[in-house]
Formats: sequence, C-alpha cells, structure tokens
Amino acid sequence: MITREQAEKFRKIIEAHSADFSDAEAAEAPHLFPGWSGGGTEYAVGDRVQYGGKPYKCIQGHTSQVTWTPEDAPSLWAKILIPDPEVIPDWVQPDSTNAYTKGDKVRFEGKVYESVIDNNVWSPAAYPAGWKEVEEN
Repeated sequence: MITREQAEKFRKIIEAHSADFSDAEAAEAPHLFPGWSGGGTEYAVGDRVQYGGKPYKCIQGHTSQVTWTPEDAPSLWAKILIPDPEVIPDWVQPDSTNAYTKGDKVRFEGKVYESVIDNNVWSPAAYPAGWKEVEEN
C-alpha cells in the first residue's frame, strides 16, 4: 500500500510527463489536466486544460486573464476536436488553429467522413475533395 505522500509524488511525475501525451492519450486521462484558471496562471505552449467539459491545448504561451477563456481566445487555445479516437464526433467548424488532420473521422449530415488532408477547416459539403465517405466501424 502506498502512502498519501508517495501518491502525491507519483502524481507530480505523471503530470510532468502528461505534456508529452498525444491528444488521444490525453483524452483517456482527462483528470490529469487541470481546469482552466483565469487568475494569472502561466500557461506554456502544449499545456492542456479542461474548460466547459472539453479539452483544450495551449497554442501560445501566456499569463491567463479572466476574459481569455479557451472559448473566447482562439489565438491562445485550440479545442481538441477528436478527443477520443474510439468515438466519431459530429463535425464542428474548426478555427484556423485547430483544423482536422488527415485521418480524422467525423459525422456530418448522417454520414461518416474521413479527412484526406491536413489542416482541413471545411465541411464535407463545402469542400468534398477534402473528405471521403467511410463506413462506420
């Protein structure tokens, strides 16, 4: 049995290495990432937080301010669009900072599509050449 002190030590080690997790790995352990704080917290590029129940990744280092929420500051934060590779999410309009990548799968108008390009910010209807319809696994 480990002590509370040992558990806290292990958690710090895991948290330190969680910055290297892929988005898929991060999605499997969201509790490792803190909730976003607007109280002057220092965020570095690659830091992940939870906000509004959704995972976000810091894309520009900064000191947080109350009005710079992940939803309101897309120049600072990118919403992780495919947080769980086992679940095909509905397509959402990405910002230029968090486009779909080649291989990402989404649901759009009742069908499943896979992005065939990186930096894909278009819907399957707007840019069909960027997507291929696939069977749901």
